[in-house]
Amino acid sequence: MTLREEVTALLQELLRLDTVNPPGNETRAAEVLRAYLARNGAECELLARTPDRANVVARLPGGDGPSLLLLAHTDTVLADTAEWSRDPWSGDLVDGELWGRGALDMKGHVAAAAVAFASLAREGNRPAGDVLLALTADEEVGVDFGASWLAREHPDALRAQFGLNEGGGERCVFGKNVYYLCGVGEKMTAPFRLRVRGRSGHASDPHAADNALLKAAPLLEALARLEPPRSLIPEVQAFLEVTLGEVPPVELALERAQALHPLAGQLVAPLLSATLSPTMIEASRKRNVIPGSCMLEVDCRLLPGQTPAEMEALLRAGLPGEWELEWIESELVGGTRSRIGGPLWEALAAWVERVEPGARLAPIVGAGFTDSHYVRKELDTEMYGFFPLKAMEVELAARLIHSADERIAVDDLELGVDLFRHVATTLAA
Repeated sequence: MTLREEVTALLQELLRLDTVNPPGNETRAAEVLRAYLARNGAECELLARTPDRANVVARLPGGDGPSLLLLAHTDTVLADTAEWSRDPWSGDLVDGELWGRGALDMKGHVAAAAVAFASLAREGNRPAGDVLLALTADEEVGVDFGASWLAREHPDALRAQFGLNEGGGERCVFGKNVYYLCGVGEKMTAPFRLRVRGRSGHASDPHAADNALLKAAPLLEALARLEPPRSLIPEVQAFLEVTLGEVPPVELALERAQALHPLAGQLVAPLLSATLSPTMIEASRKRNVIPGSCMLEVDCRLLPGQTPAEMEALLRAGLPGEWELEWIESELVGGTRSRIGGPLWEALAAWVERVEPGARLAPIVGAGFTDSHYVRKELDTEMYGFFPLKAMEVELAARLIHSADERIAVDDLELGVDLFRHVATTLAA
């Protein structure tokens, strides 16, 4: 069986398992992966906070060189069968693509990492340093069953100098040049609530009450107008330098990126400042009761290096009226970054040059969140997001993730196995 056939078969088996989170039930996938690894002479361990939420961890011993962590998660988001052209848990192979929830996010990555690890083990390969495999639960919700729990309770299962996870690898053509995105950091999630107070009353007599829902309207309008100050963080400067050949002033950065390619503009836009997106509102729960309180929930993402205190100062200066602020998460997550350059960067750049001569790595910061944060923060690992998507256009892949008809090209699966094997066997100090 070729590696291409091997990764296809493993991914089909994983896609046919419902690991939607919540509730997760990732132990289903963990047991399949444990059996697969065992068949190939690779011992692994299942570590779990609760029996149904197991994480797979394994180690391929190497020499005294740099260690490498291959990190991926086995849970998925919900799939509405009515929206899909095929059964979301079919694992169907159609025209060179495997269909199913999690094919892109990120069971395809899981399968490729497992096959790369297993193939090196059965070949008796001894890399320069240890290669660690961690296929974890609970990334999509993050209630502390997966990477966060492992980093705190079983740090040696994740402890490595370098690591690869999701959050990059897409092939982009900007002008006449080809770039592969490499995720080197991510924004911080800093959600908050704004609460306005009024006085409740019977809806038949609005003059006898003070409707908090109406008092929230100016807040929403002000949030829509509020523009956090822009800046060029080092990672965006590096992206612009690679793709444009220069770093324009912050006032022109988005315009220049959009002129290069619409996708370049989409990548840069959320990285020039913090972002604020009101997403939820709660007031009265009965039609005939005027609410005495109204709560707005806002998804806020801060740039690496920014603090909630900076955002609070912006809110105090820019929002009208009287309101109360509550940060939703007691411990904010994200906002971590890894350096651009060094052994892992060089290994990825060499692979890109081999696969597509003339193509270059382009650093990017994720506007969302990945488990790389926990490994960076707790274990000081240099984590990159990189899984190659060459056969599938990046715009299509972006539309399919967390959406209907999710699928992955087998060509990209095979490429992913090759990437992980390359990095594991060429990473040097």
